[in-house]
Amino acid sequence: MLIVFGSVALDTIRTPTSTLHEVLGGAATFSSISASFFSKTGIIGVVGKDFPDFYHDILNKYVNTDGLNQKSGKTFRYDGEYDITLSTRKTLKTELNVIRDFNPKIPEQYLKSEFVYLANNDPDQNIEIIKNFDNIKLSMCDTVEYWIYTKKYSVIKMIKNSDIATINDEEARLLTKEHNLVKCAKKIIGLGTKYVIIKKGEHGSILFHDDMIFPLAAFPIENIRDPTGAGDCLGGAMMGYLANKHNVSVKTVRDGLVYGNVLGSFVVEGYGVEKLLSLEKIQIEDRIKKYKMMTQRL
Repeated sequence: MLIVFGSVALDTIRTPTSTLHEVLGGAATFSSISASFFSKTGIIGVVGKDFPDFYHDILNKYVNTDGLNQKSGKTFRYDGEYDITLSTRKTLKTELNVIRDFNPKIPEQYLKSEFVYLANNDPDQNIEIIKNFDNIKLSMCDTVEYWIYTKKYSVIKMIKNSDIATINDEEARLLTKEHNLVKCAKKIIGLGTKYVIIKKGEHGSILFHDDMIFPLAAFPIENIRDPTGAGDCLGGAMMGYLANKHNVSVKTVRDGLVYGNVLGSFVVEGYGVEKLLSLEKIQIEDRIKKYKMMTQRL
């Protein structure tokens, strides 16, 4: 079983064509649902008393929610706005609410898991969570601008304690104070992680490991509606794939990233988690085949 720890949120997302108010979101939501297409997945997170039962039912359909705590107070909320290109997002408001000072209770059946994904969340909480797992075969963490600004040294410690670190290009520059992405990756690997994945939005992603650089183009999508959660889907699908294969070789990690890239291409075709909820495994495999045909060298 893959365990995903991170935020479960009520998102307000503003695009040039539509505004979504308090829809199901959060890094753990996107990543765990994506992972569930490949592996049995358990989620650890917290919501408030205001979290709709309907959204809990959605999560329960895809993942084990024994680790989803409910506390008095309000659910974590995020409010963001995309520009006309849908490539740049401005954060308007972040309300931690019940996530602040959350001390999760981890179900006993989760503790035997060998694959753990620390999705975007408070890095101090992520560091404490990982200590509970004694048989980890592979761990991965993610972070965003908010935590780099507010808890930079905790982000660094979290990366040091993870096998794979994922981060987008602007956040990698922010964290390392470098502009060149190769230099960014080398600095992040220097913190103690084995792999770094730098996400570049519509331009794909790059995997770094030792002297290996593995660039991946994004699957081209004509009608992008909402880019929210694409990076989370990448991480979740990749970890789900690796957990299913029960293999952490460099080749399998590379293959997993291909699946992650493709899952990210699906979610942007709908608003919020909408596209994931109608997605079927056969569609994923079909797009994987198309992607490999597009990227193979002649």
